Amino acid sequence: MVQINWTTQAQNDLEEIKNYISFDSVKYAEAAVFKLFHSVDILQTNSAIGRVVPEIQNENLRELIKGNYRIIYWIVDANRIDILTVHHAKRLLENNPLFFQ
Repeated sequence: MVQINWTTQAQNDLEEIKNYISFDSVKYAEAAVFKLFHSVDILQTNSAIGRVVPEIQNENLRELIKGNYRIIYWIVDANRIDILTVHHAKRLLENNPLFFQ
Protein backbone atom coordinates (compact mmCIF):
# COMPACT_ATOMS: atom_id res chain seq x y z
CA MET A 1 0.00 0.00 0.00
CA VAL A 2 1.23 3.48 -0.87
CA GLN A 3 2.14 5.89 1.93
CA ILE A 4 0.44 9.28 1.57
CA ASN A 5 2.47 12.19 2.94
CA TRP A 6 0.76 15.55 3.46
CA THR A 7 3.37 18.30 3.06
CA THR A 8 3.39 21.30 5.35
CA GLN A 9 2.06 23.42 2.47
CA ALA A 10 -0.90 21.09 1.92
CA GLN A 11 -1.66 21.01 5.66
CA ASN A 12 -1.55 24.82 5.75
CA ASP A 13 -3.89 24.94 2.75
CA LEU A 14 -6.43 22.77 4.57
CA GLU A 15 -6.17 24.98 7.64
CA GLU A 16 -6.75 28.11 5.55
CA ILE A 17 -9.75 26.51 3.85
CA LYS A 18 -11.17 25.57 7.24
CA ASN A 19 -10.64 29.08 8.61
CA TYR A 20 -12.26 30.69 5.58
CA ILE A 21 -15.35 28.45 5.59
CA SER A 22 -15.62 28.82 9.39
CA PHE A 23 -16.70 32.44 8.96
CA ASP A 24 -20.03 31.04 7.76
CA SER A 25 -20.18 27.66 9.50
CA VAL A 26 -17.71 25.84 11.72
CA LYS A 27 -19.60 22.59 11.19
CA TYR A 28 -19.48 22.88 7.40
CA ALA A 29 -15.80 23.89 7.51
CA GLU A 30 -14.88 20.77 9.45
CA ALA A 31 -16.94 18.58 7.11
CA ALA A 32 -15.39 20.13 3.99
CA VAL A 33 -11.82 19.66 5.24
CA PHE A 34 -12.61 16.10 6.35
CA LYS A 35 -13.86 15.29 2.85
CA LEU A 36 -10.83 16.89 1.20
CA PHE A 37 -8.43 15.08 3.50
CA HIS A 38 -10.00 11.67 2.95
CA SER A 39 -10.56 12.12 -0.78
CA VAL A 40 -6.92 11.12 -1.32
CA ASP A 41 -7.41 7.72 0.34
CA ILE A 42 -8.06 6.22 -3.11
CA LEU A 43 -4.44 6.99 -4.01
CA GLN A 44 -3.28 4.21 -1.70
CA THR A 45 -4.44 1.66 -4.26
CA ASN A 46 -4.69 3.77 -7.44
CA SER A 47 -1.85 6.29 -7.40
CA ALA A 48 -2.21 7.36 -11.03
CA ILE A 49 -5.99 7.87 -10.91
CA GLY A 50 -5.66 11.66 -10.97
CA ARG A 51 -5.10 13.54 -14.19
CA VAL A 52 -1.73 15.00 -15.09
CA VAL A 53 -1.63 18.69 -14.10
CA PRO A 54 -2.22 20.35 -17.50
CA GLU A 55 -0.13 23.45 -16.76
CA ILE A 56 2.99 21.39 -16.09
CA GLN A 57 2.62 18.12 -18.05
CA ASN A 58 4.70 15.83 -15.86
CA GLU A 59 3.46 12.25 -15.47
CA ASN A 60 4.37 12.22 -11.77
CA LEU A 61 2.55 15.48 -10.97
CA ARG A 62 -1.17 14.77 -10.82
CA GLU A 63 -4.35 16.16 -9.35
CA LEU A 64 -7.68 15.11 -8.00
CA ILE A 65 -10.56 17.53 -8.46
CA LYS A 66 -12.84 17.69 -5.44
CA GLY A 67 -15.53 20.34 -5.54
CA ASN A 68 -13.83 23.71 -5.97
CA TYR A 69 -10.37 22.37 -5.14
CA ARG A 70 -7.47 20.80 -6.97
CA ILE A 71 -5.54 18.41 -4.75
CA ILE A 72 -2.14 18.32 -6.41
CA TYR A 73 0.18 15.44 -5.62
CA TRP A 74 3.57 14.07 -6.64
CA ILE A 75 4.15 10.36 -7.19
CA VAL A 76 7.54 9.99 -5.50
CA ASP A 77 7.81 6.27 -6.20
CA ALA A 78 5.70 3.11 -6.07
CA ASN A 79 5.52 3.37 -2.27
CA ARG A 80 5.01 7.09 -1.59
CA ILE A 81 2.86 10.02 -2.70
CA ASP A 82 3.29 13.59 -1.48
CA ILE A 83 0.22 15.82 -1.37
CA LEU A 84 1.75 19.15 -2.37
CA THR A 85 -1.13 21.61 -2.20
CA VAL A 86 -4.88 22.04 -2.11
CA HIS A 87 -5.50 24.80 -4.62
CA HIS A 88 -8.80 26.60 -5.25
CA ALA A 89 -9.83 25.92 -8.83
CA LYS A 90 -10.78 29.56 -9.54
CA ARG A 91 -7.24 30.71 -8.82
CA LEU A 92 -4.56 30.48 -11.46
CA LEU A 93 -1.99 27.83 -10.69
CA GLU A 94 0.62 30.17 -12.17
CA ASN A 95 0.15 32.33 -9.05
CA ASN A 96 1.18 29.47 -6.78
CA PRO A 97 4.90 29.90 -5.95
CA LEU A 98 5.17 26.17 -5.33
CA PHE A 99 5.15 25.60 -9.09
CA PHE A 100 6.08 28.89 -10.72
CA GLN A 101 8.63 31.39 -9.44
